[in-house]
Amino acid sequence: MDLDDLVGAGEIAARLTLAHVSTVHTLFRRHADFPRPVKIIGQNRIWLWPEVEAWAVATGRLKKR
Repeated sequence: MDLDDLVGAGEIAARLTLAHVSTVHTLFRRHADFPRPVKIIGQNRIWLWPEVEAWAVATGRLKKR
């Protein structure tokens, strides 16, 4: 695992150009296919960006590079 691939909700929101960080948590709750966090530390969830990116491209939320 590349540590540079670890992202929190803030980074995901920025990369997906979401207006609010809370939208990441909403996507996580509402979409069973949203990637599972690799770690939860206190109230913070940590995801692998390549997994989130693949999900976002597959669901039309991010254009493929």
